Amino acid sequence: MIRYIDHRKMGRGIHGWLDSHFHFSFANYYRPDNINFGALRVMNDDLVKTSTGFDMHPHENMEIISYVIDGELTHSDSMGNMETLTRGQVQYMSAGTGVWHGEHNLGKDTLRFLQIWIVPDGQGYRPNYGDYRFKFEDRIGNWLPIATGTKNEGSEAPIRIHQDVNVYASVVKAGESIGFPVGKGRQAYMVLIEGAAEVGGVELEARDAVEITEEDVTVKASEDAHMLVIEMAR
Repeated sequence: MIRYIDHRKMGRGIHGWLDSHFHFSFANYYRPDNINFGALRVMNDDLVKTSTGFDMHPHENMEIISYVIDGELTHSDSMGNMETLTRGQVQYMSAGTGVWHGEHNLGKDTLRFLQIWIVPDGQGYRPNYGDYRFKFEDRIGNWLPIATGTKNEGSEAPIRIHQDVNVYASVVKAGESIGFPVGKGRQAYMVLIEGAAEVGGVELEARDAVEITEEDVTVKASEDAHMLVIEMAR
């Protein structure tokens, strides 16, 4: 089963310095029928103006992934980490028992990134931070493993989080196709970050998404299509 998510009908948060598309209920956008998709609790597509950002604030018992699309994302936290990431690079934070962090755009251009929250499989984990400088070209024509569950020993994904999920990124060149399997007892949330594509017969444009349940799909790109997918247990 495939369900289309139109980005024009998503929640929005527009604050001058920040322009967000909310895939799920977040902040002042609340719909009781749109809280989450499985373990995926937050998928925000954020545009952050230069010299602004999210000041230090607390999190606990949440697995947080930030996927940089354009610009520079500078992370700082109460564990002493401070790193700046650029296009195609990824940071993650297991908030566990509690951590404070901030995310800012200290670059000269507008920052766009996906902010992803995944509910962990338990509480009270030790807080942890990491980042990976993936080469952008490594996702062209294939699904690049980004993150997986700590118990998934068969995955090549370097990021390990406390939940039964698999996160992949891909760039499908215009006129080309790539398949993605979603087996029995599994589901996936697929986001078209940039470009245009047909997924399982559904036409998508930039910022659209599809929920996929127990169905193998094919992505057919009509323009270069930059994709992210979170595959998980139902």
